[in-house]
Amino acid sequence: MGKSTIAVNLTRQLAAHGHDALLVDLDPNGHASVGLGFDDRYHDTDEDVGDVFFGETEPEAVIYDTGFEFDLLPSSENLEQVEREIVVGDVFQPSSLLKREVVDPLLGERYDYIVTDSPAYRSRLTDNALVATANLVLPLAPGNEAVSGLERTIERQIAPLRQHMDVDVLALVPNMLSDRIDQRTQDRRLLERLNAHESLQDRIPNFARITDWEAVDAGEISPRPGIRDRTSITKAYGERQPLLDYDPDCDQLACFDELAHVTEAGGVVRRG
Repeated sequence: MGKSTIAVNLTRQLAAHGHDALLVDLDPNGHASVGLGFDDRYHDTDEDVGDVFFGETEPEAVIYDTGFEFDLLPSSENLEQVEREIVVGDVFQPSSLLKREVVDPLLGERYDYIVTDSPAYRSRLTDNALVATANLVLPLAPGNEAVSGLERTIERQIAPLRQHMDVDVLALVPNMLSDRIDQRTQDRRLLERLNAHESLQDRIPNFARITDWEAVDAGEISPRPGIRDRTSITKAYGERQPLLDYDPDCDQLACFDELAHVTEAGGVVRRG
């Protein structure tokens, strides 16, 4: 659910900046859709994103106002079947369906930004999200495989697409952190490896960047980098609201707001 939380709150912050924004939920689990209160639409497969992909309905027919200043094209419990039909069907350019049917007609005409929440695994749906957006925000949860998993993602998913189109990583986002970083915790190991990776420095948001570990260990500074685990984030999901609307005083809103600025700028902008 970490990536869905980022997708929902990034879209909400873009809307708060005055942009017309659309969230497209391509995850068959539908966490983003359910987390915004669209349980009924997720279970209603009479007309869904699959019909849009195959040209059987216009995207406007399955786009809904969330009530939070942005729109949603919800997921469907039928998405796994849709994906199978993409794979086995006689579909022209199967990785370009989202771009052709949703993004190209709507981006710049009706919406300033279109954010997708795609599956966490390589699939036709993930490929459609990559081709349609050409920009990624990648969440990294604590664990020994986080950074090596990122390298595999770049190698397996992004590198092949770069042979045919411009695909880039806008930001790498340490997510769901909760431990202190002045001790040898998993949070510390993730942040150390990420901040030591020279080729990734311009993808690390300011809220996740650590440049002086000696000061951290000496207790001279006590940063809480990354998106931290907060009760408000969990409760916002349960209340079917973005974090900004559930708890506008939550300290983690600054992280989502920076991600909105990263999206607007097309990359991380260093402070001072």
